[in-house]
Amino acid sequence: MLIRLGYEIAIECVQATPIVSLLDIHPDRHADIKRQTRVLTSPSVPTRTYRDRNGNICRRFTAPAGSFRILYDAAVEDSGETDEVNALARETPVPDLPDDVLVYLLGSRYCETDHLGCLAWQLFGHLPPGWARAQAIVDYVHSRLSFGYGYARATRTAAQAHEERVGVCRDFAHLAIALCRAMNIPARYVNGYLGDIGVPADPAPMDFSAWIEVFLDGKWYTFDPRHNCPRTGRVVIARGRDATDVPLLHSFGPHKLALFKVWTYEQDGNRFNPPHHGLDRTVSARMLA
Repeated sequence: MLIRLGYEIAIECVQATPIVSLLDIHPDRHADIKRQTRVLTSPSVPTRTYRDRNGNICRRFTAPAGSFRILYDAAVEDSGETDEVNALARETPVPDLPDDVLVYLLGSRYCETDHLGCLAWQLFGHLPPGWARAQAIVDYVHSRLSFGYGYARATRTAAQAHEERVGVCRDFAHLAIALCRAMNIPARYVNGYLGDIGVPADPAPMDFSAWIEVFLDGKWYTFDPRHNCPRTGRVVIARGRDATDVPLLHSFGPHKLALFKVWTYEQDGNRFNPPHHGLDRTVSARMLA
């Protein structure tokens, strides 16, 4: 199947402002890109890319003073399979973890394992290690928090989300990551495209999504604390310790968000028609953090 995806973002800057964006499709899906535009900016400015320590593509440019727009549109081939489930997957003992996985056991900006460690062991310490324990953590987060765009707050941590019992997808992800790490299960943050493919359409305007990956039995598995069911059509943009590592836009100076559109849906046929933008939505800068 083909997935049509893209974004259109507009900001306003008082002065020329350097920006790093993490909006490019992750390299592990580049072979699946069948058609795409360049990353277009208006006014046109030069951009260049580099890879960060997590292998994500970062794009550097300077937005001029005034209104500035960035747009991208693509068609990506997808297997149509849902997220892999392996109920027999085992936890890897800490001494046997690969060196590059150990960092995903440590606390981070939004995932304070020190605050949640005792709670995690009280709730999940009696459960059999492996997939069942990881799934129980995701089940707990899914039922503990209530989702709503109005609950968004860029500074909310995992422990705060647990106390407040509300959040957006990034808060669900942060809490699940922190609880997994507290149980010595490596977990990392992922953001990307996730359309309403194979599920009832959500009437809310489309957005980027956040989920997690958990390291079990020598590989990374996808879990989604917000939706808590296997889904079809995920396209990863970036991975990191938490949202600090993967901001959609990081500006080195103030900016105001004027427009935020995301589209991701199953493409009918092979025609590369104009993008299916959906509805306009003006949101606060927290969507870019």
